Amino acid sequence: MSVSRAHRFAVALAALISIRQLPVHAQEADPHAAQPERPTVSTHAGTVAPGWVEVEAGFEDDGYADRSHGDLGPIALKIGLARQAQLTIQDSIVRAPGAGTTGFGDVAIGVKWRSIEHAPLVGNFAILPSIKMPSGSVADGDGTGTTDVSVLLISSHDFRGLSLDVNAGYTTRSGNGSIAPRSAAVWAAAFAGPVTSRLGWTSEVFGYPGTSGEAGTPPIVGIIEGASFQVRKWLVVDAGFAAPITGPQPHAAFVGVVYNVGQLRKRI
Repeated sequence: MSVSRAHRFAVALAALISIRQLPVHAQEADPHAAQPERPTVSTHAGTVAPGWVEVEAGFEDDGYADRSHGDLGPIALKIGLARQAQLTIQDSIVRAPGAGTTGFGDVAIGVKWRSIEHAPLVGNFAILPSIKMPSGSVADGDGTGTTDVSVLLISSHDFRGLSLDVNAGYTTRSGNGSIAPRSAAVWAAAFAGPVTSRLGWTSEVFGYPGTSGEAGTPPIVGIIEGASFQVRKWLVVDAGFAAPITGPQPHAAFVGVVYNVGQLRKRI
């Protein structure tokens, strides 16, 4: 969720994010159980089991204050590298506000490493470094034309079925700041829990501190409210909306799906 497509890609992997239904240790007990990292801005410290593959995809419609609209179709491929490490490859199908074309945005690659588990203060703690390449079209508004390096810190807690995920991230990028600010930050805190055995809810507050330069923007604070439904243990669908509290955050509505494909080694 962001003020513009350029700002959206600036956050890199922080844009794909999750409804959490189970604590990390419970998910690891069943490697075929989906671990959604959408639809919130924050993500959790959980990782896909080693050798397993999970796919996330969604559709989002953004409505801006000037009554323009943009569409976004995020896609993420997650591969378990080790018990506490996960590779994520992410892109988006983008239709920027006012654009007459639809194309692929900038590709981002990151590795989430859960370095601490069940600690008193940070709970399950992970660090997610990532890099975004300038693969999208700047002319069509699909990308920023910059190479971005980001670091996201993730703290996840489980309180008898109610989860809390707190994120803080920072991005630095190439370029002269005319299309996207040279640096940007993000913070988010999301609560989630079950309604029934298959239906879950999530509620989040997130923010982007103000940025400087030619492409700078004022601070943004917004909320996300969403729900998920577990069709199968390996298939979860979600829907919800985002709304601004302050700043030029668009109103957004979204739907999505998370599919745990299975064990990679059995398929190659």
